[in-house]
Amino acid sequence: MRRPHLPARLPLDPYILALLATVGLAALLPARGPAATAADLASTAAVALLFFLYGARLSTREALDGLRHWRLHLTVLACTFVLFPLLGLAARGLVPGLLTAPLYGGLLFLCLVPSTVQSSIAFTSIARGNVPAAICAGSFSSLAGIVLTPLLAAALLGGDAGGFSLDSLLKITLQLLLPFLLGQALRPWAGGFLVRHKQVLGYVDRGSILLVVYAAFSAGVVAGIWHRVSLPRLAALMLVEAVLLAVMLLATWYGAARLGFGRADRIAIQFAGSKKSLAAGLPMASVLFGAHAALAVLPLMLFHQMQLMVCAVIARRRAQDPAPELAAERVADVSPALERPAPRAR
Repeated sequence: MRRPHLPARLPLDPYILALLATVGLAALLPARGPAATAADLASTAAVALLFFLYGARLSTREALDGLRHWRLHLTVLACTFVLFPLLGLAARGLVPGLLTAPLYGGLLFLCLVPSTVQSSIAFTSIARGNVPAAICAGSFSSLAGIVLTPLLAAALLGGDAGGFSLDSLLKITLQLLLPFLLGQALRPWAGGFLVRHKQVLGYVDRGSILLVVYAAFSAGVVAGIWHRVSLPRLAALMLVEAVLLAVMLLATWYGAARLGFGRADRIAIQFAGSKKSLAAGLPMASVLFGAHAALAVLPLMLFHQMQLMVCAVIARRRAQDPAPELAAERVADVSPALERPAPRAR
């Protein structure tokens, strides 16, 4: 029996290390008083900037072109915003046995976040899947998440996420939706600048998210919420998330096969439909949860690193599979030779 191939080094995302360092800084030197007010205002501005950049980068033409593969995109959206939330609701039975109510709230919020774009594309490419479909599926998921994630959070998390109050809807509109639409409107003029300065703007993205994390975890430290989290509870959370990821990876792979998708499309569906976006989830949590955002984003941070490590192994194993189109060509080349009669012995 062939031994499973594992990569020489599992990917520890350097950005996760930066996030953990930011959490440590917030634990040691939390923002208090006027500094906390300044951090909160800076975090609000950073969230608006992030969603402006998301809107300015998303090509409307590419999104419309991708609609031709609508069955694949609907499948990914169903996995992201239907199956994931249903599994999150089912995990409610683990409270209070394995998870505390705040950790469960964070786990459920994780299930409502849109899919990733960059890592889904990268893993689909490594596994020789349908890369254009992965690009469009990730873009559609991010776009839908601007509206669906806050609405689902308000409906399923209730008061923990602000409910359906006018204040919460105003926050969502001003901090998330309006900057995104403004970015889309200014894309014809800002698109060239964004392409030329893509690397620099990537640092702006990540720096903004680090600022959001620092403000959220500072508020959590000042409020004393960390006294409610123990190491056994964190271990239980990681176990639950490992099961959640395994279920989604199996459901997207075998479910896509039952729906009649080919190998390349199944790969795109698996990687786009089983992942969650840290970049989109963190700023959304800061808007929806306010001072309680620290515990809300902890499950998402853990799940993000877990999905990178597991999907890296899967992508590299898929890359070793013989390409179906090459196998078909070999069969076509060999078949005529099999059909010809063998030469007679002289």
